[in-house]
Amino acid sequence: MEHSHAALGFATLGHSGRLAVFRLLMRFAPQGVRPTEIAAALGLKQNTLSHHLTDLTAAGLVSVERQGRSLRYAVALDAAESLIGYLALDVGRGRPDLLRSVVANPKESLAMRETAFNVMFICTGNSARSIFAEVLLRDLGRSKFRAFSAGVRPNTDLNPFALEVLRRNGHDVTGLRSKHISEFQQPDAPEMDFVFTVCDTAAAEECPPWHGQPITGHWGLPDPVKSNGTDAERALVFAQTYGALRRRIAAFVELPFEALDTLALQARVDRIGTETH
Repeated sequence: MEHSHAALGFATLGHSGRLAVFRLLMRFAPQGVRPTEIAAALGLKQNTLSHHLTDLTAAGLVSVERQGRSLRYAVALDAAESLIGYLALDVGRGRPDLLRSVVANPKESLAMRETAFNVMFICTGNSARSIFAEVLLRDLGRSKFRAFSAGVRPNTDLNPFALEVLRRNGHDVTGLRSKHISEFQQPDAPEMDFVFTVCDTAAAEECPPWHGQPITGHWGLPDPVKSNGTDAERALVFAQTYGALRRRIAAFVELPFEALDTLALQARVDRIGTETH
């Protein structure tokens, strides 16, 4: 990366508002986000957000794509990689004492694992979508995975429609409960290998970094809890959500983990989130 391009990138991210937008978009990467959703998540006025997005786009850090009537903004991952690489390798001269917290405990060794992978699914209430994902991975994973789920604002009880869908599909629901994400960020909590958000609200939340540098993915789906209509109509929405997650989990467990390095795994995880519905 040329010095002038790096200076523009750092100057653009030097503004707290633009940095907040960029950090939020990174949590959704490689998928794009609508401006209305960004504004709601960050509490920004539309005209203020518009200025931030214009500056980030002009610096090449963010791309924009029209989908139907909506614009979606996404992190330009190549540019982000170049900027981070410039800071680490050009400015920092690749010093190991500066990079040890970044490269410590690399996941390149995933292919050599003899123990089960720890996988976390996060949504807002931990009452439906993330519970579906936890149970599906538990039952489809053939003991290759340890599945967990949590919410950023968990409900007291699991959704009865979700429990009925699980029972109807032959899953054991004994012991399932809503859990706060903080349970899994304690010193004695299991170290995660993969962390997935399954709703946009959870992806937009400001959460501490996960220990161990897990591979992350955003597999957002609409919240079935917010569906309206008769009980039969609502039950259908929950069943459709379950089906969408089942297809994603099925694709995930079939990945050739032993043949993929970290970069390839990240790419496959991202592809499942965008192509498997």
